[in-house]
Amino acid sequence: MYIPELDRIVLKDSKSQRPFASTSTCRKAVITTRILQLIHELCLKRIHVTKRDLFYTDVKLFEEQGNSDSTLDDVACLLGCTRSSLHVVASEKGVVVGRLTFREDGDLIDCQRMGVGGKAIPPNVDKVDSIQSDALFILLVEKDAAFMRLAEDRFYNTYPCIILTAKGQPDVASRLFLRKLKDTLKIPVLALVDSDPYGLKILSVYMKGSMNMSYDSSNLTTPDIKWLGVRPSDLDRFNIPEQCRLPMTEEDMKTGKRLMEEDFVKANPEWIKELEIMVQSKVKAEIQALSSFGFQYLSQVYLPLKLQEGDWI
Repeated sequence: MYIPELDRIVLKDSKSQRPFASTSTCRKAVITTRILQLIHELCLKRIHVTKRDLFYTDVKLFEEQGNSDSTLDDVACLLGCTRSSLHVVASEKGVVVGRLTFREDGDLIDCQRMGVGGKAIPPNVDKVDSIQSDALFILLVEKDAAFMRLAEDRFYNTYPCIILTAKGQPDVASRLFLRKLKDTLKIPVLALVDSDPYGLKILSVYMKGSMNMSYDSSNLTTPDIKWLGVRPSDLDRFNIPEQCRLPMTEEDMKTGKRLMEEDFVKANPEWIKELEIMVQSKVKAEIQALSSFGFQYLSQVYLPLKLQEGDWI
């Protein structure tokens, strides 16, 4: 549930029992004790594994990864700790590039020397320390294609920044890493997502959290993220060609209307205004629509103009 005072989604108070003697919960009880046994072993050996590794330790019992994953989250709730503190980490997905240096398990990482592909965000963020940067802001990008364009154009040299992407739906490591950067560097986070309901849902996960990980929302959320673009009002302002504007599907419309009913969206009139434009026009657009004006329009025109005008909400 969303708590306005905390400005994030948190887990509601609830309890469930898994008695071993009951036929309906016997298997769940066995899976739970098996997960506890594996976590105890990891903590004693001080090693980290992925959720996939955990599943393959007892495929016959777990049957499918969803069973071990959900039980792992239950155990984290039971113990009142984060999943990473149980030595189970997410696989690498997100990448970062730009004006940032840090140490990862003692090794010095310079994110300006990582090429176009950037540096993979460490799956174990607890081993990241000595974070240093002269960046003025963090640019959170939804898609890998936009990230690559900005990295190749060395956008962070012209506008001192750190560019980060989780390549779509954000993983736990990317969310933890973003929160750690924000807390350490105390610089604003600006988001560049598609002008569609899915892009806004991704942004909301970074800002308010997700239902699945609501028990750890205090560590995973970065509430004060500014929506830089691509916003529905930008489509007319920047004269995005009609052929680059895609009709919203029925599911898009439902998602957009549901977003307008969310408490955290209602608290921001500017968000409501943009969503109303999207729903009323029934069109959406991807970041790549800006490429219709040239491959480097994003890095040389669109973003510089938005940043100079302070055009974010």
